[in-house]
Amino acid sequence: MALLPVPEALETILNRSHPIETEIISIHDALGRVLADDVRSQLTQPPFAASAMDGYAVRFDDIGGPLTLIDESQAGKSFDGSLSNGEALRIFTGAPVPVGADTVIMQENTSFEGNQVTINECRAKGINIRKIGEDFKKDDILLKKGVKITARHIAVIAAGNVEKICVYRKPKVAILSTGDELLDVGSEISPDKIVNSNVPLFMALIKENGGIPVNIGTARDTLDDVKAKISKVKDVDIFVSIGGVSVGDYDIIKDVLKDAGLKVDFWKVAMQPGKPIVYGDFKGIHYFGMPGNPSSAYICFVNFMLPAMNKMQGLGEYGYPISHAILDHDIKEGSGRMNFMRAIYTENQDGIKTVSANFSQSSALLKTMSDANCLLIRDVKALPAKAGELVKIVLI
Repeated sequence: MALLPVPEALETILNRSHPIETEIISIHDALGRVLADDVRSQLTQPPFAASAMDGYAVRFDDIGGPLTLIDESQAGKSFDGSLSNGEALRIFTGAPVPVGADTVIMQENTSFEGNQVTINECRAKGINIRKIGEDFKKDDILLKKGVKITARHIAVIAAGNVEKICVYRKPKVAILSTGDELLDVGSEISPDKIVNSNVPLFMALIKENGGIPVNIGTARDTLDDVKAKISKVKDVDIFVSIGGVSVGDYDIIKDVLKDAGLKVDFWKVAMQPGKPIVYGDFKGIHYFGMPGNPSSAYICFVNFMLPAMNKMQGLGEYGYPISHAILDHDIKEGSGRMNFMRAIYTENQDGIKTVSANFSQSSALLKTMSDANCLLIRDVKALPAKAGELVKIVLI
């Protein structure tokens, strides 16, 4: 059976992935969420002409002789009168500029004697005044639908006096690990057992990328245990199992799932590592059957599951960013599968990236995955690449 090319596998997944339901939340809970609607300001900012400096509010045409100081204006305690010819008002940053004034002189450019202020320097009329609505006006769009909210975004939402926003719901993801050999972290390890690193890996990946992980446990390699664990998969958007999707005698989960209602879209993709990935529909839930090697499972997540999660959350970008870097060593020709090599890039002061993948690429190795900060992409049957050539990388 011919292996499905990576682009076709991804297209299949994205065609079946759609933004999920929305919910209204407080901006205090909005960090990392994705806007499902535009955010419009509820007010004009600044709501009045405000001083940008500590100094003196004056009439530009009066500059040249001493001005009489009449009062002061503070932020939150403004002067409610007006400025007449020959007068100046002591003013502080953020305070409203009084009627009649058209310029604010910073205090360093003045001299003061008694109640008389002399302007020693003024570059132009109107300086140091923040105009009404200079930042934004009422009903202006502050943020557009599809923005993933950062701390900077929260600041502008708050400044617009918007307390509640509409976001996409976080996708819920059920995680099932399989294998008699697996023990939880912290267990006493016997010679034929290993620590289960896949569940902590996927719990973190899902949280890191805006989802809610639901750990349904580790199934032993028996029909009864696999069936019992699968029965717990309810009220989620994605179901991911890790291990048991190859062709060994104990790789049984795919067949059990088929009996339980799984409709397989594809099994086995022309990629390295990660070839035995399964994707399909399990009772209306997206199903990803990942290989058991953590590095293989991680690379399958990067290429397939992350784009699905992003699209469910209304994000325009479907995965980690793509960039380019200069090879620092030769690479042999590519195979019949697209290869995603764990790699490390560095960037110089001019922004030029250099990348190395000159270490073991065994999918059983975790340390290299931990050390890597990118994946070097080698297309199917790629020509040999020499040191100094430009290559494509995924920034992980």
